[in-house]
Amino acid sequence: MLFPASLNGRSAAMPGSPVPSTNLKKKVCCKMQVLISAEQIKQRVEELGKIITAHYKDQPLTIVCLMNGAMPFAADLMRAVDLPLWYDSFAVSSYVNTRSTGELKVRSALKLPVKDRHILLVDDVLDTGFTLKCIIRDFTNMGTASIKSCVLLNKNVGDKLFVDPDWVGFEIADEFVVGYGLDYNEEYRNLPYIGVLNKD
Repeated sequence: MLFPASLNGRSAAMPGSPVPSTNLKKKVCCKMQVLISAEQIKQRVEELGKIITAHYKDQPLTIVCLMNGAMPFAADLMRAVDLPLWYDSFAVSSYVNTRSTGELKVRSALKLPVKDRHILLVDDVLDTGFTLKCIIRDFTNMGTASIKSCVLLNKNVGDKLFVDPDWVGFEIADEFVVGYGLDYNEEYRNLPYIGVLNKD
C-alpha cells in the first residue's frame, strides 16, 4: 500500500499501484513486485533536479552521496541539477540483512572538506531518520554553510523519531524494497526499478 505524498509542504511523488513483475525469473531468486517503474523514477528525478536548482539558484552545491544504496539516485540527480557542482561520497551502515542495528557504522571518509559549503545529503531510504540525524549533526559541527537532505524513498513508519528530509522522491509503505541501488545482502542493486522483495 502506498500513502499520499504530504510531508508538511514538501512535495513527494506518488508511484502508481504496484503491479506484479513479469519475466523476472532470470534476474531474481525471490518473488518480486514492481513498486516504482524505471520511467517513474526518471521523471521524478528530473522534477527534483529542477526543484533543487531553483532552491540554490546560482550557489555552488556539494552533493554528498551515502553509499552504496544512493549511488544510482545521486548520479542521476546530479545530471538533473543545473548548478556549479561538487560531489563526494562516504559509506555508513546501520543494517544487517533486513533489520536496522540501531548503531551507525562509518566505513569510509569524505575526501572534500565540508566547511563553508552548501551540502546536499543524498540517501536512498529514510526510516526513522537516525542516520541522517547523526550525519547532519556532525557536518554542522564541521561548519557547513548549509545542509539539506534529499531521499529517494520515505517510508511511512509513523512519526519520524529523529529528522525529516527536505526533499523526497516517493513515499512508500514500511516494506523491504530493492532495486535502483537498494539491496538485500548486496543483491538486486542493478535492477532499473524498485520492487518489493517477498522471500516467502
